[in-house]
Amino acid sequence: MVQSSAAVEQSGSRALAGILSIEVGMLFFVGQDALMKALLGDFTVWMLIVARAVVTVTLLVPTILILGAPHRLVTPFWPQHFLRALLFAFGFSLFYTAFPFMALAEVTTIFFSAPLFTALMAAVFLGEKIGFQRMGCLAIGFLGVIIAMNPTGEAFQWIAVLPLICAVSYAASQIIARKVGEQDSSLTMGLYTIAMAGVLVVPLAFGVNQIFDMGHDFRHLRWDWAWPDWQGLQVLALLGVIGMIGYILLSRAYQIASASLIAPFDYSYLPLATAMGYLLWDEVPGWNTITGMVLIVASGLYLGYREVIHARRQKEPAPTAEVAFIPGSPHGGSDLYADSLEYPDSAPDTDGRDTPEKG
Repeated sequence: MVQSSAAVEQSGSRALAGILSIEVGMLFFVGQDALMKALLGDFTVWMLIVARAVVTVTLLVPTILILGAPHRLVTPFWPQHFLRALLFAFGFSLFYTAFPFMALAEVTTIFFSAPLFTALMAAVFLGEKIGFQRMGCLAIGFLGVIIAMNPTGEAFQWIAVLPLICAVSYAASQIIARKVGEQDSSLTMGLYTIAMAGVLVVPLAFGVNQIFDMGHDFRHLRWDWAWPDWQGLQVLALLGVIGMIGYILLSRAYQIASASLIAPFDYSYLPLATAMGYLLWDEVPGWNTITGMVLIVASGLYLGYREVIHARRQKEPAPTAEVAFIPGSPHGGSDLYADSLEYPDSAPDTDGRDTPEKG
């Protein structure tokens, strides 16, 4: 009995620590994106992504060397990480391109459609079946995306498509992460993804500027690599440090607490981003953004709930629909549900989702 009470107390303590870690991590990620938005008047998108990569390498390489296995600097899965980095460089360049034209809440709400795209891609590329409840859940989520973008409204601008494309590319990167499985740790995956993305944006920036003539509105996309002064270097370093702290806290949260408990707190990013946009730039999201946000979050939460329940009943790794969908985070999510298998649920599955006899 004493051992049982101690185990319950330890479990509760780890759960509380995990929730605290992810909530503080969300604050850092929102701070990172707010700083990104603020710095786009002085620096280009390309410089900000490269600066984050430099700081990541500076911090993660010695960390991995100190910690040792299972983290590693050399991995045979570098081609998969390279492909993920390419998707990151492309997707998040578009994501940050939208910042000067849209409110922070608007951009991030559209981006959080990524779990929906991942669920569809998992069905197509990984053979994960979609039952009626998940189909309805996805339909509601995509309805929220359409409402948030408001394509028929007078205020609609094509820029709103950019975070949507980012969501698709990010979802594709999660599918690749699932293919890699648990072969690499989150630190190794983060190092390769962010560092390679920082290298890949350089030719991407050059190519974009050769094709398009960047006017004043898109000056944050110009081929401008002026060396910053000392104050500028400090700000860029701060940007990288904030992002890395958020990433480490996110990874730590999923290491010490149940993924089924932690995953819903990913969505706290949205109200925090909304509040940050209001405090810094007086951005008040419209009715369509709020409505879309509610539908996307509700759909994502229920989707994640069904994934965890199914994983417990089938005693196999959960599908890929709900992992860690934080803007700018390279978390692969491949090991996030490992602890959800500790408490199998024998209740029958009634949603007609994946059992062969139900189709």
